[in-house]
Amino acid sequence: MINRRKLVIFERILLVILAVLLVVSIVTDGFGKPALSQEKAVDKAVTYINDNVLKGQGTATVEDSSSEGCLYKFKLNVGGSSFDSYVTKDGTILFPQGIALDEQVTDTTTEEPVTEVTKTDKPVVELFVMSHCPYGTQMEKGLIPVIETLKDKADIKIKFVDYAMHGEKEVYEELTQYCIETEMNDKYIDYLSCFLKEGKSEDCIKEVKIDEAKLKTCTDKVDKEYKITDLVKDEANWISGRYIPFNIFKTENDKYGVQGSPTLVINGAQVSSARDSASLLKTICSAFNEKPAECDTELSSESPSAGFGFNTTTGNAAADAGCAS
Repeated sequence: MINRRKLVIFERILLVILAVLLVVSIVTDGFGKPALSQEKAVDKAVTYINDNVLKGQGTATVEDSSSEGCLYKFKLNVGGSSFDSYVTKDGTILFPQGIALDEQVTDTTTEEPVTEVTKTDKPVVELFVMSHCPYGTQMEKGLIPVIETLKDKADIKIKFVDYAMHGEKEVYEELTQYCIETEMNDKYIDYLSCFLKEGKSEDCIKEVKIDEAKLKTCTDKVDKEYKITDLVKDEANWISGRYIPFNIFKTENDKYGVQGSPTLVINGAQVSSARDSASLLKTICSAFNEKPAECDTELSSESPSAGFGFNTTTGNAAADAGCAS
């Protein structure tokens, strides 16, 4: 596991380098190139972040922007977290974060969030995801071994956020998964495990031997009930003009205040947990009045990688990265 203090120091070194570049930019008046419009410069910066930094592992969006001397300032939203960022007016240098030079930097470490969980005899666990959110799939991969371990000792369900950030393909995949989970539950985990490898739904339907006629009957019915295709086509009703509503679990989303993917809810309250199987088992088992023997099962503490594929990654997959509008 990566030492978090070293990560903090590394981030500060990076910020100092960026600060030096900022001073150079100010002295040279934006490096001497013609200024772009505020909209074009900010759009160029965000496009660079999405294409070269995130590379499909989430989406950066802009909440607002303004002119600050020889820089454009914009509020960047990544995974539900906002950052004040800057780009030179000629669009050549991006500053992911600014440093207040009159503030003293103190050495701090970040601890994994701790959440007190309400206890019951049979915990109800609801994981809200988007089917193509890399951080949602990350937590799903961590949760599957927990589901297989606890079986009917806990009521664990995977549900969906009430909007899709990854287009039409996400909406219809969530519809497919919903119908498999509700109509052919004995095949659901096998299907999900297959889907999480490469995101190939049609191949997994055949591999797991899903009853395609039964699946179509369900998806047609649910599509009509929740107006899923109608909402795909009706861009006027897209959230923020970009995100397609997905209303199957809207009541639960509203009840729990779900904002993005992944959101873990245990016994009716949002809970923070790292995303490896061992941590998720520990978090869920803390919600039992009396822990069953299965809670002593040793599961992997390796963090699943974000996105598709069953690789693992170093470091703590604690719950701050996610997909949110």
